[in-house]
Order: sequence, then structure tokens, then C-alpha cells
Amino acid sequence: MTIQEPGTAAEALPEPVPLMGCPYKADPYPLYERMREAGPVHRVLFPSGVQAWLVTGYTAAHAALNDDRLGKNHDRGNDRWRARASIMPEPQHSRLQVHLLHQDPPRHTHMRGLVTDAFTPRRVERLRPRFQELADSSVDALPVTGPADLVTGFAARFPFQVLAEVIGLPGELAARFDRDWGKVVQPVGPTDPGRPLYEARLHGLENYIAEVVAHKREHADDDLLSHLVGARDLGELSQEELDSMIFQLLVAGQEPVTNQITTALIALLRHPEQLARLRDDPGLLPRAVEELLRHDSAFELTTWRFFDQDSELHGTRIPAGDSVIVSLCAANRDPRRFDNPDTLDLDRSPNPHLAFGHGIHFCPGAALARAELQIALGTLLARLPGLHLAIRDEDIEWIPAVLGRGTNRLPVGYDRRL
Repeated sequence: MTIQEPGTAAEALPEPVPLMGCPYKADPYPLYERMREAGPVHRVLFPSGVQAWLVTGYTAAHAALNDDRLGKNHDRGNDRWRARASIMPEPQHSRLQVHLLHQDPPRHTHMRGLVTDAFTPRRVERLRPRFQELADSSVDALPVTGPADLVTGFAARFPFQVLAEVIGLPGELAARFDRDWGKVVQPVGPTDPGRPLYEARLHGLENYIAEVVAHKREHADDDLLSHLVGARDLGELSQEELDSMIFQLLVAGQEPVTNQITTALIALLRHPEQLARLRDDPGLLPRAVEELLRHDSAFELTTWRFFDQDSELHGTRIPAGDSVIVSLCAANRDPRRFDNPDTLDLDRSPNPHLAFGHGIHFCPGAALARAELQIALGTLLARLPGLHLAIRDEDIEWIPAVLGRGTNRLPVGYDRRL
């Protein structure tokens, strides 16, 4: 697979293409551009040693996300995939990895139906005033003048408070949730020196989930967590499905929003004229959030998909059980679908980005995430005048997560807190 740059010799892509290292995590888009130009499907290598097939262009990505030949259940994975990709050890893998993202119809349809009512646009709009209170409370806790870390001070705090409100996580339990547990989605191989810490996080999270279930069984209410525990008690969910769904809510319901707030802020801080425009005209927020989602999505790659038999995908033969992953970030910067795709254009419309996926696995919390981003950005820009990076752009440390983009620290300065 090669590409031809104007005036230069064709440069071959490695086989497989390594998706790892600090330069790649800091800015994956030049590599995605090369891959798109060379073709829609490439074999790639992840830090854990897992090899997969990556889909990079918008048209190919949209088709793959809607391809009913591609299933999500881990049972479809072949021995080559299972040897390295099932990083989460047993018994935790079996107990925590049977949530919505790893289910196919008809089971997926049933399980998704249990959560969708909690995240409807109508309910999200009704809760907006409460979300605004939570955002203002988080800003109130920041230093009166900078510097401050907007990850620990806001981007990690606000989304979890919103999530707790939406799913019915009691305040005393919410206060004891350790964000460090969310790192269990970052692969740590069996021989990695960090493996004991990884397994300790798993045990801590499992024990926490058991506490949540026990509390909701004893103190049932009209909320999502109570409804899920009730579904388990009625035999509509297995214990593993219940634990996995709570795991998904606690981790996927918070960390990607935290990361999306940071990627959006970084994009705006890199474009101060756009930041000033958005601060001065909050009416632009809904459209601006869509562009910020497209420009640098926290969901960089999707989770695994598998063919149950040898199949062709956009001209490439994929063996049964090999993992297929879609690059949402690469699709969202495809010049065949978006004019000037590398430009942050807050007026871009229409904006059919794939930041929340597409098809039956479209993110059920998309309406909630959009509201959180609008409220978070609007509040920070309005209440922290003079907002700017307090470190050099090249010193931003991007998280090493395989599927996501974000940073664990975002030091900023500002004139004062209003």
C-alpha cells in the first residue's frame, strides 16, 4: 500500500501500521491521511501486540458501522485475537465484558431497550437546569485566579456528577467512586510491570459495582440503576449482564465526556479567535459542539467487530474472527466528505460526523453528551475570562488509551473566576 505525494516519491506504509507512541497519540491525523489515501482498510498493530483491520475513510466507515455481517460479541473472535486482545483476565472478562458494546441482536436490542429511556433528548432537556447548577458548582471550586488543572478541577468532576444524577447513583456512593478505576479500559498485558495495579483496579471496581447493586436492591427508586437491578431480579438480565452494564455506565458514561471536554478546549485554545467568538456568542454553542466533536473526537476508534466467516471488506479479505475497528477520527477528517477537514469551522453545516458512531451501536447517551459539552464549554468560557494554556502545546500529555483521545491534565491560566 503506497501513496503518492505531489513532487515526492511514493512512501510505503508499514505492514502492519503501528498505532502507538507519543507522536501518534499527540496527532494521529497525518497518519490517518496517509492511510485514507492508500486505501480504506489496513492491518494495524496496537501496543498490546494485537493486530486488527482498521477502516479509515468516511464512506467505508459508515458502511462498516452499518454492516450486519460484522458482529460485536467477543465469542466471534478467533484464537489469534483472543490470545492478545482479551487483556482483562478471567473471571473479570466474563463478568464485565457482556455489556451493550459487545452484544449483537436480538440480545443487544433487549438490553439497549432497558437504558434508552434514561437518555432521551426530552429528559436531558428537562434536566438541563440541574446540569447547569453542577457546572457552576464545579467552577466555583476552582481557584479565583489561575493556574488550574481543568481536568481534575472540572472535566472529570462535572460529567460524573451529571451521570450520577441521570442514572440514580446515590451521593454517598458517587463520592467514593475512584476515577482511577476507569483505567481498566486501557490495555495492560499479562507481562507488563503495571499488571498488578491494573488487576487491583479491576477488583476495586468489581467490589464497588457489587455495593451499588446491593444498595439499589435495598433502596429501589424510579431510576435507571434500580430498573436494571429489577430486571436482573425478574430474570431479564443475567448477573454478568447487570454488572457489565453498570460497568459500562460508570466508565463509558463519564470518561469519554471528560476526554471530549479536554479535546474541545484544546482545539479552542489553539484557535483563540474561535474561542473569543464562541464566548461572545453563546448561541453558536450547539453548532460549535458538533464541529468540535468532528474535529477531534474522544472516541478515536470503535471497539472490536468480527466476521463469522472469511469475508471481503472494501476489497480486502478479512479472516473470520479477526478484529475490525473503525477509525471515527479518520472518517471525520475525510476530505471526500468534509471541505477543508483539518480546519476548525464553527459554521460548518451540515455536519454528519461519526463521533457517536452510527447504526445499531450509535451511542445511546449522545443527547446527554451534547448537552454536557454545550453546558461545560459555555460555562467555562463565560466564567473564566482570559482562558489560555498554562503549558506549551507540545507539553500536553495525551492519554495512552488505544481507543480514545484526551489528556489527564490540562493546566490553564485565566484572569479571574467570575
